[in-house]
Amino acid sequence: MYTLKVISSTVRPGRKGPAIAQWINELANASGIFQSELLDLGIIDLPLMNEAVHPRLKQYEHAHSKAWSAKIEEADAFIFVTAEYDYSYPASLKNALEYLLHEWAYKPAGLVSYSIGPFAGVRAMNNLRPDLLSLKIVSLGEFVTIPSVDQFLNEDGEFVPNEMIHNSANLMITQLRRWTKGMKAIKEDK
Repeated sequence: MYTLKVISSTVRPGRKGPAIAQWINELANASGIFQSELLDLGIIDLPLMNEAVHPRLKQYEHAHSKAWSAKIEEADAFIFVTAEYDYSYPASLKNALEYLLHEWAYKPAGLVSYSIGPFAGVRAMNNLRPDLLSLKIVSLGEFVTIPSVDQFLNEDGEFVPNEMIHNSANLMITQLRRWTKGMKAIKEDK
């Protein structure tokens, strides 16, 4: 079984991301392919990058950096759940990515994007992909996009996907398994 980290990117009050992240985390765990853990950046609460030494040296000074490094290092794969803020992804995710370097490398990532409007977070995803690639994270061609996210939240705030979203997520998880298997071989080939 592979280790998966589902990263919820939003931090502001009233955010919708944790409900979506909880759903995809449960789906990944139920697949029998991954042992998945939800990492909520709103709870982790990383300060703006405050390490004096470049992350390529892995000489972290602060406890929050060391803890973040350990969580990301143990992952075989990721699913990033991102909102669309001003045509891009949230600064909290950019900050979390930039804290580390080697820990991200040679691992695949599924993307789940959403927005309160009709664009389904596609512009956020399109901005995220090149940043992931610069960290040697391979983002899959199979992804999940959720338009007008409020229509999929029930009265308890739980995310309830339609059949199309659910099928997209299952396909992404299946492909993530294939890429995880392949990327582990690449990562181990030093």
